[in-house]
Amino acid sequence: MGLFSFLTQEIAIDLGTANTLIIMNDKVVVDEPSIVARDIQTGNIVAIGKKAQQMHGKTHKLIETVRPLKDGVIADFQSAEAMIRGMIKMINGGKKSMFSPNLRMVVCIPSGITEVEKRAVRDSCEHAGAKEVYLIHEPMAAAIGIGIDVEEPMGNMIIDIGGGTSEIAVIALGGIVCDKSIRIAGDDFTQDIEEYMRRQHNILVGERTAEQLKIEVGAAIPELDNPPPDYAVRGRDLMTGIPKEIVVSYSEIAHALDKTISKIEEAILSALEMTPPELSADIYKTGIYLAGGGSMLRGLDKRISMKTKLPVHIAEDPLRAVARGTSIALKNIDKYQFLIKD
Repeated sequence: MGLFSFLTQEIAIDLGTANTLIIMNDKVVVDEPSIVARDIQTGNIVAIGKKAQQMHGKTHKLIETVRPLKDGVIADFQSAEAMIRGMIKMINGGKKSMFSPNLRMVVCIPSGITEVEKRAVRDSCEHAGAKEVYLIHEPMAAAIGIGIDVEEPMGNMIIDIGGGTSEIAVIALGGIVCDKSIRIAGDDFTQDIEEYMRRQHNILVGERTAEQLKIEVGAAIPELDNPPPDYAVRGRDLMTGIPKEIVVSYSEIAHALDKTISKIEEAILSALEMTPPELSADIYKTGIYLAGGGSMLRGLDKRISMKTKLPVHIAEDPLRAVARGTSIALKNIDKYQFLIKD
């Protein structure tokens, strides 16, 4: 360790559509929703993360809530920059230090990202105070986070279902051999639930309620071994305009999500078709690994297994697998030089 090593702060960021995680010294120091609230008149940021999420769908006309990332990439540059800056400040509990350390960041990005979108991520991080920015593809970070030795000549299939994108990749020898990145993921599940409630029950629910419903009774198959209890949902009756409550079961949600999950299944089959035969033989043996918040949907592993006839394993902590892998890559930047683009 050098004399001035304390002047450099190394952080790993999983910049997600739904949640942003920051890891420093192997600890998750920030785990916040990727959302900001801003004053429309002045343009100032009023709240970031959990505080902003509590305002989501409940603001008056002078405040708006913005999700800076859409489909895994930055959609609102200024808000993204303010969000990254605000979350970096949260690392030290919001305390101001006498001098600001140089930041070295590793940020994970979707594998299907364009050069322009890549540039936006790098610029946002640099404007937020980073001196060095490295980028790593999400499926690679997920594989490292799950504990797979990515440098071995062994094929592994990783599926990372996040908020905005589903990343499907076959990894061998420290590189992505073939990948499929589709902009269908957790946010689409939430939209499906909103639409289903409106169409089937004539009840209008907000994004936050639909998200809660997905967490409480979300399922990928209509018959589960240990089903969750039915969940009471409150919203506005579209016929009368009066608030009302109805009870929803997991099998209804499984029916609502069926079409979107089918699209993810198609992408998985498409990625398997592109896989070289030797790696296909490895995948038959090792199976498929699931990571990301979307993989926590009840029965999803069973459904993918039935479709592909392959064993499916869910990562130990699917929400943090990508962030953990990004943190390991940050610690071993020299070792993983070939997979992090400077």
